[in-house]
Amino acid sequence: MTPSFLLRDDTFYMALAYNQAVDAWREDEVPIGAVIESGNAVIASAHNAVERLRDPTAHAEMLAVTQAAAHLGDWRLNACTLYVTKEPCPMCAGAAVMARLKRVVFAWGDPRSGCLGGATSVHELPRLNHRVAVESGVMETECRTLLQAYFVMKRGAVSDS
Repeated sequence: MTPSFLLRDDTFYMALAYNQAVDAWREDEVPIGAVIESGNAVIASAHNAVERLRDPTAHAEMLAVTQAAAHLGDWRLNACTLYVTKEPCPMCAGAAVMARLKRVVFAWGDPRSGCLGGATSVHELPRLNHRVAVESGVMETECRTLLQAYFVMKRGAVSDS
């Protein structure tokens, strides 16, 4: 039997994604973090790096998927779960499907640009040959508060100048 202090659940992995989001904030990036788990082990972790890399595809999810594929030596991530602090955008939702992730767990939804149930549901397109399971609400308050505080700070910095 595994000791209770070694048990890892969705909250454990989302807390690691949250820590990645904090790291993004420290680098003046939009604070979104992602972690990919396989077999109860973290195989990838990343945060947004769009500004630093000057790359519009450098979202936390995209960077984590690339790391996980390199770690496994395979682009098929069908035994993996992606944890991300905000609902994935169209690009990242598409990457989750194309990478054949088993699950995506996100903290809070985005009704404007989220594509795993928010603005639309990319993962439910009828002709897809892979279905990714989607869950939300894990550490929703903490992750939403962090992102909203970042944008309040950024808007305040613009109006103060």
